[in-house]
Amino acid sequence: MTTAIRNPSPTTIIIRPNPGPQEQFLASPADIAIFGGSAGCGKTYALLLESLRHMQSPTFNATIFRRIFPEIVNPGGLWSESERLYSNFHGEPKLTTMEWSFPSGATIKFGHLQHEDDKLNWKGAQIPLLGFDQLETFTEGQFWYLFSRNRDPSGAVRSYTRATCNPVPEDDRIGGWLHTLLSWWIGEDGLPIWERSGQLRWLARDGDVICWGESREALRARFPKSEPNSLTFIPGRLEHNPPMARADPGYRSRLMLLPLVERERLLGGNWKIRPTAGKIFNRAWFEIVPAAPAVARRVRYWDKAGTEDGGDYSAGVRLAEVGGLYYVEEAIRGQWSSAQRNAVIRQTAFLDGLEVAIWLEQEPGSGGKESAEISVRQLAGFPVRAEPVTGDKITRANPLAAQAEAGNVKLIAGPWVKDFLDELHSFPESKYDDQVDAASGAFNKLSLGIGRDLEIRAMGERVREESRVSVVRG
Repeated sequence: MTTAIRNPSPTTIIIRPNPGPQEQFLASPADIAIFGGSAGCGKTYALLLESLRHMQSPTFNATIFRRIFPEIVNPGGLWSESERLYSNFHGEPKLTTMEWSFPSGATIKFGHLQHEDDKLNWKGAQIPLLGFDQLETFTEGQFWYLFSRNRDPSGAVRSYTRATCNPVPEDDRIGGWLHTLLSWWIGEDGLPIWERSGQLRWLARDGDVICWGESREALRARFPKSEPNSLTFIPGRLEHNPPMARADPGYRSRLMLLPLVERERLLGGNWKIRPTAGKIFNRAWFEIVPAAPAVARRVRYWDKAGTEDGGDYSAGVRLAEVGGLYYVEEAIRGQWSSAQRNAVIRQTAFLDGLEVAIWLEQEPGSGGKESAEISVRQLAGFPVRAEPVTGDKITRANPLAAQAEAGNVKLIAGPWVKDFLDELHSFPESKYDDQVDAASGAFNKLSLGIGRDLEIRAMGERVREESRVSVVRG
């Protein structure tokens, strides 16, 4: 699809898709076309461009969904990209309703489906062009329910659905259904079967089972009460989007710094890579050194066992940072009662000294909050804070894993190192992950600078203590 736009000035702007997957996506006749694969291959832009196809039709409307609202308005997201594109077509934005209107009367709207039942808010909707950006973040129920709203009562436009996605494994708790749906286009190695890119297949339902056929007629013969729909998948890679490479030559290098699993998905387009032993953390990535620099920013992060005397471990990892290098100085853990655990945490704080900021992971629920409050009170005089945990363990561990693979995380020699490496290397398949949680927490505090206020406070405490000692001696 090539479109010429004439602005009030005599300059003609040509807007067209990149040759290859983007162009193939926009030319597809499928009822459902899904464009997916590597980050940066131009998926979102293609979806926005497709929505302009029928902008001259007065009754046309399109709705493009992201899973949560912030993803629509984030910098570089749907809304900001649509501003750059749709303003060339005399589109009028309405930020309050997240939609564009065009001189013909056509509209393009952005919506979100944060919760499963949000799909019911679209009951009775009629959407000629239904779009999903990052389809792997939506549930199967959300997709098929909205697909039932994909219709045009005016008959001016043939209703159709377009979506983009990144790879997810088949056991992904949210997007695994998409992996299954597209499995015909995915090889045993997890990479796309490029020869099948853009090929149409036909699907119909037999109860809850999706049945496939090579033609509409073949499926009609098998399921005369069902009207088959065509579906295709078009994979893409970063190199299929030359304008991105020219605009931001360093983007590939930043993708290369992702942890192995995320890198294989977002750069390599691998649908079967999953977190397994040695892929999140690998023992070979960690250099063991005799000591860390004396002057450094330091954090001790505690992962407290969620049950008392139940075989779970509590762990505390001390991490130091100097010039972008991170040193795991010590990891201690034990299967302690709550009283024993709090005593160990307090004793460790005295040994670490006031220059080490302390963070405590707060377990969910009122019990976790109460336990954190008790620990904070028992550490009065030390720079300490508690925080509720958010996100899954793998997501929290990925930033540390990326720096470890780059060789920026060192271990200080000690008797704790073997157990620490054993646990990290086997994560997330290991029985225990307390040291992983504690190390990830400490890293995230140092790398994001969250521990700086505690560090400043600790320095103030040292200054006051030194002043008091000088006065006493004087």
